[in-house]
Amino acid sequence: MPNETVHNPDQYMAALRTIIAGGRKRIGLLLGAGAPAGMKNSDDTYPLIPAVAGLTKTVLKNLTPEYKKQIDELKKELAPKDDIETILSRVRALAKVIGAAKVHDLDGPGYAILGEKICKEIGEIVNVTLPESGSAYSDLVTWIIGAAREHPVEIFTTNYDLLLEEALERVRAPYFDGFTGGRHPFFDPVTVANNDLPKRWTRLWKLHGSLGWRSNEKGEVIRSGIASSNHLVFPEHLKYEQTQKAPYAALLDRLRAFLATSDTLLISVGFSFADAHISARIDEGLAANPSASVFAFQFQKLEIETCASEIGARLQNFSVYARDAAIINGTRGNWKVPQELPSKDWGAIRSSYWGKSERDKPYEFTLGAIEDFAKFFSASRSIQILTSPPLAIPAVAEPPFDVENKK
Repeated sequence: MPNETVHNPDQYMAALRTIIAGGRKRIGLLLGAGAPAGMKNSDDTYPLIPAVAGLTKTVLKNLTPEYKKQIDELKKELAPKDDIETILSRVRALAKVIGAAKVHDLDGPGYAILGEKICKEIGEIVNVTLPESGSAYSDLVTWIIGAAREHPVEIFTTNYDLLLEEALERVRAPYFDGFTGGRHPFFDPVTVANNDLPKRWTRLWKLHGSLGWRSNEKGEVIRSGIASSNHLVFPEHLKYEQTQKAPYAALLDRLRAFLATSDTLLISVGFSFADAHISARIDEGLAANPSASVFAFQFQKLEIETCASEIGARLQNFSVYARDAAIINGTRGNWKVPQELPSKDWGAIRSSYWGKSERDKPYEFTLGAIEDFAKFFSASRSIQILTSPPLAIPAVAEPPFDVENKK
C-alpha cells in the first residue's frame, strides 16, 4: 500500500531491551487491573483476579440473597452500563443524598451499608496469593534485582491486592511503600517525596490504596498488616475527591515528581488510561518534561485503546504499543516485521514479543499481556533463558510455536 506508515517492532524492542538490561536509566512501571487479570492460577486457569466483568458477576451473586430487589432495580436503571463500579458509584450517591427517604425499598443508611458490603466482597476477591510455580510478578522481580542500579525501580499501581508485596518478599527483595513503623506503621510523606532511601530498595506506590490499609482513631491511614478492605479507592464518582487526601495525594505527587525528573521512562501494562486523575498527571508531567517518556503496552488493538491513543496522538513522548499497531513519536502505524532477522540470535528474542494467540490468527505484538511482558523483562539480559529457540521467525510464515491466549 503506497504511503503506508509502518513500525518495525524489532527496532523498538531492541532499543527497549538495551535500556532495561542495564541499570542506568530511571525506570518506573505502571501496573493496572489488566495485570493480575492476565495472570494464571496454580491450576493454570485464568484469571488470577478477575477483571471488571468477572468481579461484577461474583460480587452481585454473593449479595443477591440479601439485596435482590435493589440489585435488580439498579441494574435496570443503569443498563447497559451496569458493572460493579457503576453500581457502587450509584449506591454511594444514594447513601449520601436520600437520607430517610427510600429508593427501591432502601434508605440512605441502608445504601451506605450496601456500599460497605460491596467493598468487602471486592476486597475478599482480590485477596489472593501468587502460584508457587512462578508468576509474571516474580519475573518482574527477577528483572528488578538482577542488576546494580543507579536509580531505584519505582512501581506505581492502581491495584489493591498484595501480589507485588508477595513477589518481592519471596526473594527477600527490599521495598518501601510509604509506610514505616512496627506496631501501627504510619505513612511518611517526607520520605516518599525525598526519595533518599537506598537505590536497591524498590519503591511500591499504591495509588488507589491497598488491602491492609485502614484509618486509626485520628482518621489517619495506617497499614494494619491484615487484609482489610477499609481504604480502597474504588473507581467511582468519589475517586477524584478521595485521591486528594493523604496518602493518595502524596503518592500522586510522587508520580508527577517521577515524570519531572530528566531522562525518565515510565512503562505501563494492564492500564487503560481511563483513570482521569492519573492520566492527567502523566499528561502534565510529559508536557512539562520532554526528556521523560511513557511506553504504554496495551492488550487490545489500537482502535479499542482509545484513552491511550488520544494521549499518544498529542504527545510525542507518549508511545502506544498495541496488538496490531503503534503510535510512536505521534505517528500511527501498523506493525510490520522485516523478512530478515536483525541478527542470527534474534529469532528467540523476536518470539518473545511477536506471536499468535491461535494458529489461524495473524501475528501480533504480544507485550500488552502481562506474562509475555514480564518474561521479556526477565530475559532482557540473556537469550539463553528464553524457552522457545526458533532460528528464525519470518514475517508471514507459520510460526514454530503458538503464544497462549491469556484471556
